[in-house]
Amino acid sequence: MTVASQLASGGRGDAIRPASDSAVIVDSLGCPEQFGEIYRRYFSEIYAYVAGRLGRDTADDLAAETFLAAFRRRRSFSPERGGVRPWLYGIATNVVAEYRRQESRRYRALAKVGADPDVDGDEDRVVDRVSAADQRGQLAAALARLPARDRDVLMLVALGDLSYAEVAFALSIPEGTVGSRLTRVRRTLTRALGAGLST
Repeated sequence: MTVASQLASGGRGDAIRPASDSAVIVDSLGCPEQFGEIYRRYFSEIYAYVAGRLGRDTADDLAAETFLAAFRRRRSFSPERGGVRPWLYGIATNVVAEYRRQESRRYRALAKVGADPDVDGDEDRVVDRVSAADQRGQLAAALARLPARDRDVLMLVALGDLSYAEVAFALSIPEGTVGSRLTRVRRTLTRALGAGLST
């Protein structure tokens, strides 16, 4: 009996409970197809995050690449350090980093032409979260100018809906650093959007 099935059965014939993410990872070490459960649980969430960063055209491939990387690194996963969800977001952020130049070009293009309401991607969600729905061009330009590490923190919170602790785990930084980067991003975006209003 696998660790996941022992945890799921409760040992008393109780109703079957889903195995924890960590148990699924452990089981996948001996039975690789078990990792499919992690894929089923988190693919749509990771896909939405990647689509929000880079658009839907590349999201399928990059989300799949995220899970391939996670599968290959599953032996190094340590539940003592944090959960599977932020671990996957950390991997996805690294995958997105490889495409960062494309992301910056996309924001610069949006800044020049303004965002079309029907554009693919989740920029609208980011715009809504920073209360700048009518300032898409200025917001896109400001996002393009952010240092990559600050933009990663913002996107994990805004698109991934991760807590500070989960962002810290995903990016391997202290939780206090997450807070200070978000504070800096908010100040930067407020200044950029404020300047746009005054011109």
